[in-house]
Amino acid sequence: MKKSTIPDPFEKARVESGHREMNDQNDPVSMILRHKDVRKSAHNWKTFQSGATPGRIVVPSEVNIRSLRQIPFEVDPPEHQSYRDLVEPWFKRPLEQSYQDKLAAIIQSELDKAIRKGTIEVVHEFSLPLQSRALTVLLNMPEDDAALWISWGTHVFRSEGDPLDGGKASGLTDYLDKKVEEVKKNPGTDLFSVLLASEINGRKLSDDEVKGVMMLTFAGGRDTVINFVTNTFAYLADHPESIERLRNEPEILETAIEELVRYFSPLTHMGRVVTQDTAVCEHAVKNDTRISLCWASANRDASVFENPNEVILDRKVNPHVSFGFGAHNCLGATHARTLMKILLTKLVESVKSMEILDCKENMENLDGLERKVGFHQIRIKLNPR
Repeated sequence: MKKSTIPDPFEKARVESGHREMNDQNDPVSMILRHKDVRKSAHNWKTFQSGATPGRIVVPSEVNIRSLRQIPFEVDPPEHQSYRDLVEPWFKRPLEQSYQDKLAAIIQSELDKAIRKGTIEVVHEFSLPLQSRALTVLLNMPEDDAALWISWGTHVFRSEGDPLDGGKASGLTDYLDKKVEEVKKNPGTDLFSVLLASEINGRKLSDDEVKGVMMLTFAGGRDTVINFVTNTFAYLADHPESIERLRNEPEILETAIEELVRYFSPLTHMGRVVTQDTAVCEHAVKNDTRISLCWASANRDASVFENPNEVILDRKVNPHVSFGFGAHNCLGATHARTLMKILLTKLVESVKSMEILDCKENMENLDGLERKVGFHQIRIKLNPR
């Protein structure tokens, strides 16, 4: 088995029953596994809510490590749409050429550095710095700020291996408190400043609302982007013919990105809280219990995807749910897609092949079931053209 392979641990349960039970800090979760059921449940925000106790829809739960509501992630319609209308134009800026030019310069500098080294540990020497430096473009903040964000590590919110350790969460909260006060005194053109000057439904955003948006922005696209970039390097190292194909067929680049994010599914699942006794997959779920929308399982559903465990770079039909589905689809998807398009374009132009020298897999424990989400570390040798 190639090192970049991401197995599907959900197949048996998905085929047999469509759901799986898991315990999460004594707050059990019914995992929804089939593509049609995941999309149907994600669309039904009245029965399966996001606006529950802050942190409860995340799996593993963050109830014990934060009290600040992430916005608009943990808000349901119709309020959700008001917040989304406010911030969505900002998160569409990656479509602008000036934004792409700034991002391209960062990506090129990181690639040049990696090629000069020859051998890199991709997670910490490439993906983490790239994600943090790219975030300065999304937030319209000075690039020097990325040094602090890089020091936070691959997960800005949870400590490795301990979902109940709130140390990192407190650190992020302290950072947001400090930045909000700084920007009040010296407003600029960054997202903090824009939010503090914004109104929603005829009133100014509160400090907690501003911090809620910013917490989501810092936390939501961090380990997912890092996993996406790292897994892509691993895949291309295992499949050198794909490097040549992407170089010779740039017209399939966007299709390839959608296929890679389907296959990797950087975020395994996201929870919802049930608002009334109901059923999913003919399985009863009670009011105030939790379900999870298992994106990773839905993305391997053979009733939807032909040869779901294979990467088909020019896959024609690809209704993946890696960026979510329904009202709460990922605000950062445009940024992630733009980053990956520029990165892959420049990578295949610069690199002839890559070799995996050694690696340590990152396995996510789902109460007796394990899923590979990427790597804790992976050393790769880059062979330039």
